[in-house]
Amino acid sequence: MTDGGTGRTRTGTKGAALAEVSLLLAAFFVGTDVVSVKYALEGFPPLVFMPIRYVLAGLLLLASLRFLGRKGGGEPGRRGLLVLAGLGLVGVALNHVGYTVGLSLTSGSNASLVFATAPVWGLLLGVVLRLERSSWRGALGLGLAIAGVALVVGGGLGSPEASVGGDLLVCLSALSWGAYTVLSLPVLRRLDPLAVAGWTMLLGGVAALPLAFTGFPGLSEPLSSVRWGSVSAASWAAVVYSTVLCSSFAIAAWQVNVSRLGANRVLVYLYLVTLVGLMASVVLLGEDLGASKIAGAAAILLGVYLARRA
Repeated sequence: MTDGGTGRTRTGTKGAALAEVSLLLAAFFVGTDVVSVKYALEGFPPLVFMPIRYVLAGLLLLASLRFLGRKGGGEPGRRGLLVLAGLGLVGVALNHVGYTVGLSLTSGSNASLVFATAPVWGLLLGVVLRLERSSWRGALGLGLAIAGVALVVGGGLGSPEASVGGDLLVCLSALSWGAYTVLSLPVLRRLDPLAVAGWTMLLGGVAALPLAFTGFPGLSEPLSSVRWGSVSAASWAAVVYSTVLCSSFAIAAWQVNVSRLGANRVLVYLYLVTLVGLMASVVLLGEDLGASKIAGAAAILLGVYLARRA
């Protein structure tokens, strides 16, 4: 059956509505991830929490492929696994070590804004590798994003909630995620996007596991320092929330709906992620947004918009 003169089937309309709802939920979960990570880090050192989170999220995502009856676009094979391991190092290990440790040092709002520049760095790498064409929009977007980061970082100077070191680590995380989005394109043409996400999460998490046992002086205590009996229910809930909803569900919703709605339609939700992260930091973490941070947010979002239209 069709709706009126639109020619769209009711089943298609319902499917599109479910896709929109799942993307809204994904944007909410990813946006509020800054809060869940903050709560998780009250009970676990960052380099302990991060690998455990992504090993579990990767296993959950790969298991969901079987549940959904998806074959993953063919088995990756030994060579494919090596490529996925490399992507996991860049897109998960380097990315989320920087993000998690950085977030332990800076504010949730700063982390949300600085990480929002990831698409701009991806565009820059694409131009360097000659996968993208340079344009005035891309150059202007890059300039605005850098200026926005400078405003956000500069506005946090002297604030007890933020640190330049933490902001720079999150910026490194954004750089690595931008690189991952570009470097993963050839693999995504051969394998199911959910399989790529699951394998990179699992292999990237495994690659970071040694850091959980060694720790890093001044940044993260080792696994042996965790007092399991004193970990609060809120920290455990945050681990589950960030693993199941912010990682597995959100990535699955994102990847599945890119094929249903198209990349440009889905990318609009990236802006919601940043806005949700800002609001969650203010409402749930009690952070303040100063004039420089608001100006930085505007510059970053406009820069990302221009870069995506380049």
